Amino acid sequence: MSWNPTHSPECPDFGCGALETLIIPRARDIGGFDVRRALPSPKRQMVGPFIFFDQMGPAEFITEGGIDVRPHPHIGLGTVTYLYQGEFEHRDSIGSHQMIYPGEVNWMTAGRGVTHSEHTSEKTRGTRHSLFGIQTWIALPEHLEESDPGFEHHGKEALPLISDGGSEARLILGAAYGEKSPVTMPSETFYLDVVLQPGAGFPLPEDQEDRGIYVTEGAIEVAGDIFEAGRMMVFRPGDRISAKAGPQGARLMALGGATMNGPRYIWWNFVSSSKDRIEQAKEDWKAADWANGPFRLPPGDEQEFIPITEELDRTRPRNWD
Repeated sequence: MSWNPTHSPECPDFGCGALETLIIPRARDIGGFDVRRALPSPKRQMVGPFIFFDQMGPAEFITEGGIDVRPHPHIGLGTVTYLYQGEFEHRDSIGSHQMIYPGEVNWMTAGRGVTHSEHTSEKTRGTRHSLFGIQTWIALPEHLEESDPGFEHHGKEALPLISDGGSEARLILGAAYGEKSPVTMPSETFYLDVVLQPGAGFPLPEDQEDRGIYVTEGAIEVAGDIFEAGRMMVFRPGDRISAKAGPQGARLMALGGATMNGPRYIWWNFVSSSKDRIEQAKEDWKAADWANGPFRLPPGDEQEFIPITEELDRTRPRNWD
């Protein structure tokens, strides 16, 4: 998925005293498939190091079809793919080729530059199938923005599962509640997939600087206010926050961590603390010099790539400073 400044989410004023920001993503159809983007938003560029947050689906494919995200570039960030339903086939320019299924995690660090693609596999295309999941980007610390790209995959069984009464939380990234994810993290982070039974509560970690919740299913109550699916709440530092599931239960993503040392510029698929660095990456991708330039196409997926359109080329890198 790519960022586009014309699809910013809404940030309405809201009276809940526990909230710093309420974000309502705008849904957009990308060919029979809805994407809801919560980050970046007009009032919040990041939650901790999380700078991009997309809900993919839910979508059902009745006949042959699927998702085709052609090869595209990244710099200065890490991508996180986590699915509730369906699958993706990942390829990247450092040679990684990996299927991902529900409950697993793909973590790709772009550093100085990487190219990747994600497709529904040929096997799945021939069947009735669904897709529902979250893709997010994490901004890299400045000293790692030009690091070598890398890729990690971790299966469902490798991610710690934290259970307490009617709540169950799978720790995807970082550390929380005395557990630690095996995914290599460049900064202080937490990211959890939380399933709540009706009426069950879930307290957010109190030792994290920046904290947010995104509701994917059902509804939750926080400090007496109800938040339905498709809402992201960002909370004030230091407050004790607990979410309680409604009568139908709920599923949510809890995220956050240490704030970055400053805002980041974002343009298309590029993130950097330097506007000039983004401009250079833009020119490198437009040159399409796969043999000698800084970007390569993924082995096994070299026939097509996503170009920079004239409309996109007229936009400029943006931050929320």
